[in-house]
Amino acid sequence: MAWVYYLRLVPTKFEATCLAARVEEGTLWATKRLPRYVGVFQTNKGRFGVKAFWD
Repeated sequence: MAWVYYLRLVPTKFEATCLAARVEEGTLWATKRLPRYVGVFQTNKGRFGVKAFWD
């Protein structure tokens, strides 16, 4: 069973998109495993977040 990780909430969509790009290319952590899916979402209060799915 795999998990979806909600990484961080940020105030702007630009920051969330930049964080998602760093996660996708693997420069955020020193690990060889890259996530299968990385997405940006918006909360009900207007903040943006990043979620990732690893196998």
